[in-house]
Amino acid sequence: MIAQLIEIIIQFVTGTISAVGYFGVFFLMILESACIPIPSEIIMPFSGFLVSAGKLNIFGVTFFAALGNLVGAVITYAIGYWGGRPFVLKYGRYFFIKEKEVHHAEKFFEKWGDFAVFIARNLPIVRTFISLPAGVAEMNFPKFAVYSFIGSIPWCFGLAYLGFLLGSNWLIIRKYGDILDIVVGIGIIIFIGKVIYDYYSDKNGNGKKQTAI
Repeated sequence: MIAQLIEIIIQFVTGTISAVGYFGVFFLMILESACIPIPSEIIMPFSGFLVSAGKLNIFGVTFFAALGNLVGAVITYAIGYWGGRPFVLKYGRYFFIKEKEVHHAEKFFEKWGDFAVFIARNLPIVRTFISLPAGVAEMNFPKFAVYSFIGSIPWCFGLAYLGFLLGSNWLIIRKYGDILDIVVGIGIIIFIGKVIYDYYSDKNGNGKKQTAI
């Protein structure tokens, strides 16, 4: 039963992107980010495969995927903002929102604050649900939108690039999806951490040099 459901999802994703290209990527990522169970681990690798076939551009795929992620995140943010936590927990199941995932997202948001929205876009499971506690907490919307868009770019690009490298074997990503989620997520977080560390190290270094002069 589960295998048949996954096959239906794969056919839906591949058929949509094959038919309408970038708009298909945009539309499917809206669904994924709005907590509809359409995995980005299928959307983006297949898009990367089409890049390897010369039918799409990897930067275009990444942009429209991140844009779709933003729109879906705004929808989920609005549910949390206008409905509040009681509404999310009571009616969330009608929006494919699981209570367990909501609790994980809440704990992550409590620990990292607003920056959790940026970090979580590159983490398995919580990336889809982090918009809910952000909405409930009435996080500053412009900041939420910027963090959501920029934060989703590494994840979208990383999965698309893996699909590009694997070519027609892109579906192997789904087979090892859970492990890949963790590996890619950790890799992206390390990369982001290094960029931030290098930035502040250079900044402090320049400051010390200027003081010495």
